Amino acid sequence: MSEEVRMVAWVRGKVQAVGFRWFTRANALRIGGLTGFALNLEDGRVQVVAEGPREACEQLLDWLRTGDTPGRVDGVAEMWDTPRGGYDGFAIR
Repeated sequence: MSEEVRMVAWVRGKVQAVGFRWFTRANALRIGGLTGFALNLEDGRVQVVAEGPREACEQLLDWLRTGDTPGRVDGVAEMWDTPRGGYDGFAIR
């Protein structure tokens, strides 16, 4: 059985107004088993919250860091925690 986790990532770079949140949601759905959201922050970063199996969260985090994303990612900081629940699917906020 896989450990369920919560991963919060803050992505900095040219990640707003380039379809970044849409592609993040699409990749979360492709990976499967994830709930959460992608949100534009006022400082220009995108916050990604994903809950689900650790392996799935790690796959999403790897994708965020690969550079195979819309725009330009200059860096990703993440935090791991226990799931809080309450998400219905993976949303764009």
